[in-house]
Amino acid sequence: MIPFLDLKAINKQYRKDLIEAATRVIDSGWYILGPEVEAFEEEFAKYCGTKYCVGVANGLDALLIVIRAWKEMGKLKDGDEIIVPANTYIASILAITENKIKPIFVEPDLNTYNLSAQNIQKAITKKTKGILIVHLYGQIAPMKDIMKIANNHDLFVLEDSAQACGAEINEKRAGSWGHASGFSFYPGKNLGALGDGGAITTNNKELASIVRAIGNYGSNKKYENQYKGVNSRLDELQAAFLRVKLKHYNSEILSRKKIAVKYANEINNKSICMPISPDLIAKELKHHVFHLFVIRVGDRNGFQSHMKKNGIGTMIHYPIPPHKQNAYFDYNKLSFPITEKIHQEVVSIPIGPTMGDIEVDKVIKAINSFSN
Repeated sequence: MIPFLDLKAINKQYRKDLIEAATRVIDSGWYILGPEVEAFEEEFAKYCGTKYCVGVANGLDALLIVIRAWKEMGKLKDGDEIIVPANTYIASILAITENKIKPIFVEPDLNTYNLSAQNIQKAITKKTKGILIVHLYGQIAPMKDIMKIANNHDLFVLEDSAQACGAEINEKRAGSWGHASGFSFYPGKNLGALGDGGAITTNNKELASIVRAIGNYGSNKKYENQYKGVNSRLDELQAAFLRVKLKHYNSEILSRKKIAVKYANEINNKSICMPISPDLIAKELKHHVFHLFVIRVGDRNGFQSHMKKNGIGTMIHYPIPPHKQNAYFDYNKLSFPITEKIHQEVVSIPIGPTMGDIEVDKVIKAINSFSN
């Protein structure tokens, strides 16, 4: 059986270094907000190309705390609007609504699954104060055009970079384009911890200070609480693990891209809609880090059954769009045909960095043999 993602194999590569990192933390006696978190924040900020990085407990908290900080700074207020892609994971929406801000769902570009500058422009109203960009599946959105619109309308841009760490346009990486960005280090992410973890990146010193305080009970100085904060801190042990994996991260991205190139060139089933063409993948390989390789197929159930019979794991990211979830019943009557089509047809196929040529060839052969 070829699993969708073999986390054991991925982490086994670094077993010795991970054990050494854990031992270092255990022996230090410092388990919360210690030297490992401080070092990782510096290293990750440098990797992303930003001045500041603040570790938090998870990716949702990263987004939520940034929006909360903008409210504390007087930049946002209850009832303001933030534009967000309709075809995203629910965490992007939760971060907005938990702050009593209204999400304005916008259809994505069907070719990239990301927001386009054109669709954003159409959705801007007098109440629009920000744009939450989701770099979905690992591909960075057209940030140059988006930032131009944001600057023209004086809008904040928050990048949800949970799936696109390392993706770049013109040598500028995801997480460094907007006014702030949220990252997730959930184990299944490209840069995954061995538990939950997240981070916020920004070039704004004041914002960095406020988000750090909010995530630490609203305090930048022990027992002095400036804000009604929360407990959302990157764990010292996870920071140590992430430091190990960050050293090898670019090589893992390269492994994913090599598999993506092979898929793009050799999957030739006409009933499958590919996420990227061979020509495009050659020209714009840096734009995508292939957290997921997502195809679309009309008979999704039949396809997944076929792949299972061939010993290949698949997943659906995501079967139900946020506006159709019970949690957001007030939005259930909204219609977004492109988003709904995507959520009805997408299937993610294996693209783990430890996959060998034999496994990749088996996936390709199984896909090419599928018929509706």
